[in-house]
Amino acid sequence: MKRNATAVWNGTIKEGSGNLTTGSTTLNKTQYSFNSRFADGVGTNPEELIAAAHAGCFTMKLSADLSQAGYTPEELQTTATVTLDNGKLTKSELVLKGKVPGISEEEFLKFAKGAEETCPVSQGLNLEITLDATFVQ
Repeated sequence: MKRNATAVWNGTIKEGSGNLTTGSTTLNKTQYSFNSRFADGVGTNPEELIAAAHAGCFTMKLSADLSQAGYTPEELQTTATVTLDNGKLTKSELVLKGKVPGISEEEFLKFAKGAEETCPVSQGLNLEITLDATFVQ
């Protein structure tokens, strides 16, 4: 399986701007700029997209692992926060809240840790990954 996205940039790094389009067109000429990356400008940025990819991948992997074990998650909610420090991605912090009927907290945490280690995005990122998982009764 292959997926793609296209970035277009016009102008200098500070005054210029660009847009991103994904093959699915979920992002369709979505704007990004120096301000959306390094300040509070309108638009997205690469780090936000990596955080979204990590949160989505981890959550789907956890759901798959739980489902395969016979559990049906009622809700899994993950926030990923990616840190860019001195021009390098250094950390992705996953914060999970999960409600899964019929499972113990200990078993839930074991599945969460396994998904954090084995989701394809976790495996592809060369940075520190942390997981703060909360089991909701």
